[in-house]
Amino acid sequence: MRDSGEFDVSSALLDWYDRHAREMPWRVAPADRAAGVMPDPYRIWLSEVMLQQTTVAAVRDYFVRFTTLWPTVQALAAAPDDQVMGEWAGLGYYARARNLLKCARVVAEQHGGTFPDTYDALLNLPGIGPYTAAAISAIAFDRPETVLDGNVERVMARLFDIHDPLPGSKLQLKKHAAALTPATRPGDYAQAVMDLGATICTPKSPACGICPVQAPCAARAAGTQSDLPRKTPKKPKPTRYGHVYIAQGDNGAFLMERRPDKGLLGGMLGWPGSEWSDGPAEAPPFPCEWQVLPGEVRHTFTHFHLILRIWTTTLPVGWSHDDLIVMERHAFRPSDLPTVMRKAYDLWRST
Repeated sequence: MRDSGEFDVSSALLDWYDRHAREMPWRVAPADRAAGVMPDPYRIWLSEVMLQQTTVAAVRDYFVRFTTLWPTVQALAAAPDDQVMGEWAGLGYYARARNLLKCARVVAEQHGGTFPDTYDALLNLPGIGPYTAAAISAIAFDRPETVLDGNVERVMARLFDIHDPLPGSKLQLKKHAAALTPATRPGDYAQAVMDLGATICTPKSPACGICPVQAPCAARAAGTQSDLPRKTPKKPKPTRYGHVYIAQGDNGAFLMERRPDKGLLGGMLGWPGSEWSDGPAEAPPFPCEWQVLPGEVRHTFTHFHLILRIWTTTLPVGWSHDDLIVMERHAFRPSDLPTVMRKAYDLWRST
């Protein structure tokens, strides 16, 4: 393996970043930062939470909409839960949205609307783990924390030709990343490495010929760059099944439920239904002649695939139930539904 210490990796990456930094609605450009403009910690925190297991392209419009509706952490903290969850719909991993509100309220109520500026203090906030705490500390406050996302892991694995598979090699990769993190401009450096992984040191067909750190790259010298990083094979996802029941009254009102705060789609509005399992029993919310729709809804969560059968009927006039919600037609917005529930609605509407 080549010794990357013979080559000033951080300086080369910062020089490259100064010329090629991606433009993002939450990012302060390197020239502006050099002129003294500091990032807004609220915007950095919001973007990092949104970007977890999601792409930059998918996040941009959500970020702009959120910061237009709630330009400060105090504004977000005061927002109704349903509105925030509705605006989040489509980004997935809805526990992030619940923790987003919890964190905003803690910052507003216990920190005077100002985010703490150290890794340890950030780590104590709801929904902020080691990666997010390091990213906010580095990018928003220019502290020399080690930011290790998938892009950085890939760059480190190739730069040092590390063949131990992920996730077992995370600690080794983090040590290399920490050793390269400079005391000067650590926030820009963290973003530079992530940009390098996203635009040049890509998962497939890395553009090594234009890479600013090609000289010390051990994987390039060994011809193994396209094989790295190695990953431990994942177990195949199981498939679960379920039933969903969509009932609409003659006045257009829908019968809905609010899911429990804990668990998948926690706190979100959705359609009443069965459990999701290998062989779920039918579980209509009231006795009636339910009609099963042709087709099915398919959706993939982190740990399993889901296949839903959709049933429909007319909601009886005046029907009510303590655990369910009769949503008036004017108050119903399909965009407020989590993706899997919106797929069910789309199938219902198309028949």
